[in-house]
Amino acid sequence: MFQKVLIAEDMDYINSGMKSELSKLGIAEIDNIQYCDEALMKLKRAAMDGCPYDLLISDLSFEEDGKTQKLTSGEALVAAVRNEFPKLKIIVFSIENRSFTIQTLINRFKVDAYVWKSRDGLRELKKAMQQIYNSDSPYISLQCSSAISKSNAVEVTEHDLFMINGLSKGFSQEQVSDELQERKWKPSSISSVEKRLKFLKEHFNANNTAHLVAIAKDLGLI
Repeated sequence: MFQKVLIAEDMDYINSGMKSELSKLGIAEIDNIQYCDEALMKLKRAAMDGCPYDLLISDLSFEEDGKTQKLTSGEALVAAVRNEFPKLKIIVFSIENRSFTIQTLINRFKVDAYVWKSRDGLRELKKAMQQIYNSDSPYISLQCSSAISKSNAVEVTEHDLFMINGLSKGFSQEQVSDELQERKWKPSSISSVEKRLKFLKEHFNANNTAHLVAIAKDLGLI
């Protein structure tokens, strides 16, 4: 079993419950951290000291409390960690149900497990740990497995990313449409831009355009 685990979770009561349950697996060292930037630094420090972590368990949602952070979400943390530590085992433990988020974490960032944070979440978390320790097969909670099925898979195209990137730079939808037309990309009409952005917001569960841009940045898409 894993012997050195880092938990990135900002809720004290969840941290306590996780640490209590995981200690039953005989894990020698379990550390908790409440900020994504500090989690990445802790992983780097441990590696530099020659005592690297075996496993990172991270939530996706971290509440802002006024402390300045470069990494403001679990998605951003996972992306940064995977870049620094390609072979580190990573489990996401979250209530997040956006299918594209789950698809990206599994397919792009190669997280080893995605565990639904539910009533039976801690029991399932231990099950996931045992599976990914003993094999290279990813573990995905049943409630989330449909998110990565082919029927639910949604391709985010270069066309989509161009639109979102334009919005992130302050372009209006009309200006995005003009840029598409200038590059002779189709569809490029204002109505098609509006319809596609509406679809993307619904798919990402984004409340508005700014939220969509923030999600895309967190996922490393732009």
